[in-house]
Amino acid sequence: MAGSKSQTLVLASASPRRIQLLQQAGIEPDRILPADIDETPQRAEHPRSLAKRLSKQKAEKALADLKAEPAAEPAFVLAADTVVAVGRRILPKAETIDDAVYCLQLLSGRSHRVYSGICLATPSGKIRQRLVETRVRFRRLPREDIERYVASGEWRGKAGAYAIQGLAGAFVVKLIGSYTSVVGLPLYETAALLAGEGFDTRAGWPATGVS
Repeated sequence: MAGSKSQTLVLASASPRRIQLLQQAGIEPDRILPADIDETPQRAEHPRSLAKRLSKQKAEKALADLKAEPAAEPAFVLAADTVVAVGRRILPKAETIDDAVYCLQLLSGRSHRVYSGICLATPSGKIRQRLVETRVRFRRLPREDIERYVASGEWRGKAGAYAIQGLAGAFVVKLIGSYTSVVGLPLYETAALLAGEGFDTRAGWPATGVS
């Protein structure tokens, strides 16, 4: 497990990508507690503001659900949200083929930004946030590439209608920032946020054996 009895980590997301990324860093959530919130952008809301707001609301919702349980114990609650945008235009988390085609046509041959908001609620009640911005440029996508990618189904439920760790990795001409952020969770910033609040991010690492 990620922590001792005095260090419990709750992930406010059921995203397999975020779970796998944490595990990649040797951090195993003790519990998965998805936070179901309305993710609709507010009028004229900037993409970076949306990522910060949603990550905070997810952390607060999971924390409230946790506290409502009988015999609830203090825990670290980690939440994240990823927003893909072209300028100020926020792309949807694609659920339909029309969503996917719209996003891929918009991203074709141009740069876009991926904003990842992470929020940590600590056992002492503090709320800590970070925002990570990554710039990604796609090559031009011919119609056949878009149609075949849509047929793969990898886009479903993904912000901007693509998964960089899958087939869409071949679309990327340039990336400036955090690759893991585009996958779903910026690992460096997440681990630093946890460690900065006293969570032992290396508890799941092998013992050193060096005296």
